[in-house]
Amino acid sequence: MKLACGFDHAGESLREAVVEALRAAGHEVDDLGTCDDYPDAALAVAAAVHEEEAARGIVVCGSGAGVSVAATKLEGIRAATCHDHYSAAQCVSHDDCNLLCLGARVIGPAVAGELAVAFADAAFSGEERHARRLAKIETLERDGWDASL
Repeated sequence: MKLACGFDHAGESLREAVVEALRAAGHEVDDLGTCDDYPDAALAVAAAVHEEEAARGIVVCGSGAGVSVAATKLEGIRAATCHDHYSAAQCVSHDDCNLLCLGARVIGPAVAGELAVAFADAAFSGEERHARRLAKIETLERDGWDASL
């Protein structure tokens, strides 16, 4: 799978671990580099996913929260901040997330590499209950506060 990866100044410390773990697992990585501000990193990675230059993306800031907030403002992006193996895989299998957000001040390089690979290796289940929930999320994205679920 091809993944786009981006980092803000705080996330730079996990850059090598994330990129190397993904490549070692057989994934193609487009390393988009480091930005000073987390919204810039989130936008760069989300744009690569939105434009289908990458199947999924991983973006890293200090906590993972900032890049997640920024990325979820963009149409078609389903981002999740995950700091454990289960959530990194489950956000794809249940929620079809296309952006993994990590916090360099929360986890270390070994865990970051493991989570990046778990996210990249996961597949959306396609189960009816998950597809139904995704349809509701798409309605929220399209209709905002006027959505009727």
